[in-house]
Amino acid sequence: MSSQTSPAATPSQNATRPTPVSIRHLREMHAKGEKIAMLTCYDATFARLFSDAGVHSLLVGDSLGMAVQGHDSTLPVSLDEMVYHTRCVARARPHSWLIADLPFGAYHDDMAQAVRSSVALMQAGAQMIKLEGGGWTAPAVRALAERGIPVCAHLGLTPQSVHALGGYRVQGREQSGADRLVREARELYDAGAALMVLEAVPGTVAQAVRDAVPDLVTIGIGAGPDCSGQVLVMHDMLGLTPGRLPRFVRNFGADFPSAQAATRAFVTAVADGSFPQVGMHTY
Repeated sequence: MSSQTSPAATPSQNATRPTPVSIRHLREMHAKGEKIAMLTCYDATFARLFSDAGVHSLLVGDSLGMAVQGHDSTLPVSLDEMVYHTRCVARARPHSWLIADLPFGAYHDDMAQAVRSSVALMQAGAQMIKLEGGGWTAPAVRALAERGIPVCAHLGLTPQSVHALGGYRVQGREQSGADRLVREARELYDAGAALMVLEAVPGTVAQAVRDAVPDLVTIGIGAGPDCSGQVLVMHDMLGLTPGRLPRFVRNFGADFPSAQAATRAFVTAVADGSFPQVGMHTY
């Protein structure tokens, strides 16, 4: 059984297609205080749906290891699998900015490996790559940025380091940890990171990062309302994840009758600041 093929778009239809989101657009939103909505995405169908609903950025996350493949962590996800899912999302030609994760082991050896892995994702359709961790990752960020590959950094709870962190735990509660995250954020920005995901950190830490690196575009997931935008795993946002959802998640699928309506509500809630709510979706 095949889906019905849509007729070719007319010139007038093409003229009304939204302008694709660029990194310049995201920086302008940050400068104006306009909030950025981001969701993970792993296939063409949801790429079209999310893009049409106004999601500014799609992240082909290695979270697919848990959300799609059924693993208990992101560690088993391979570069080839990330390339495959990036191609699936890119084929939808979303006007959202498209980011792809570098999976575990794809950038750990040396700068040459990081560049090769990133090139594979960019050739698959990614417009930016994301890598986890601070400190040792700064040289990789610099090497990529110098070669024209836009980079999104990721600090706080970094799932690829789940065993080293002792589980999926909030990071930066103690002053020493908070100071380290702020220092690493500055180092990664200086190395060329254009965006940064802050995951599962107290809102005070996200605020300290913003104060220390005011030009850095930050995307929070369990990091409070003071980030430039918010990201959720799509299955969590739509209420499709079995079991208990993380504290920072709001189940928009429970309140709206369709995936389209839930996604539009997510975008609106991020824009007007009603999500995340302090004390309910924050640490």
